Amino acid sequence: MDGTHAARTVTEVMATAEPPAAATPFGRASRDFLFGEVWSRPGLSRRDRRWVTLTCVAAADSPGPIEEHVHAALASGDIELEALLEFVLHFAVYCGWPKASHLEGAIARQWDRVHRERGEETPPWPQLPNDTLGPGVWDERLKRGVEEFIDVNLMPAPPTNSPYRHAGILGFVFGHVWQRPGLTRRERRIVTVASVALDDSPVPLQTHVTAALHSGDLTKEEMDEIVLQFAAYYGFAKGEALADAVETAWASKPG
Repeated sequence: MDGTHAARTVTEVMATAEPPAAATPFGRASRDFLFGEVWSRPGLSRRDRRWVTLTCVAAADSPGPIEEHVHAALASGDIELEALLEFVLHFAVYCGWPKASHLEGAIARQWDRVHRERGEETPPWPQLPNDTLGPGVWDERLKRGVEEFIDVNLMPAPPTNSPYRHAGILGFVFGHVWQRPGLTRRERRIVTVASVALDDSPVPLQTHVTAALHSGDLTKEEMDEIVLQFAAYYGFAKGEALADAVETAWASKPG
């Protein structure tokens, strides 16, 4: 890949005027492979690649990359503030609240930075109406949670015989989070697939990859690009496990 093209991709993706110097093997590989080859591929939109990347750097506890990629997502206009904040909640479900807390702090810092760089006063975050919290009647919420679980996972819902399943999975994750309007279902699938792949969760990994492909929310070609983007940011060993799950799911797709 031409070094000029790769350097231009770095500035576009990272929303920076000057790409960092590529003076080491890692620096050159980052420029020429990561940006020149991976980010430049046409099979997935830049916004979709950002969801995979943000999930990976936030889960990897990488303070510098978290700040850089949140800034790039906001400064480029690829992802709006409201969608990023919605992403934090979905990420919290699959990767944990402490990591999500750090991620939301980075969003606050980079939201302020973007506006300072533009010479603007930083606007406050939007106030959310309570009706975005969904049904307040538990029977109705659980009924919708069961329906959403089946619709998302393409399998029967679990019984309500443990706090994890009753309050967590059906009451909150599918009774509320997956139904929120701030992200599309397709985007939630991308974030979830990346999350369960890095979490070393073989059953959820196969379940979510299979549902994403069998539902038609993601094509095989898009999933293959997600695998590559994920491997670049979270490691090729875990990428191989995700790739295997994709091939297994695709082979079992009804004709």
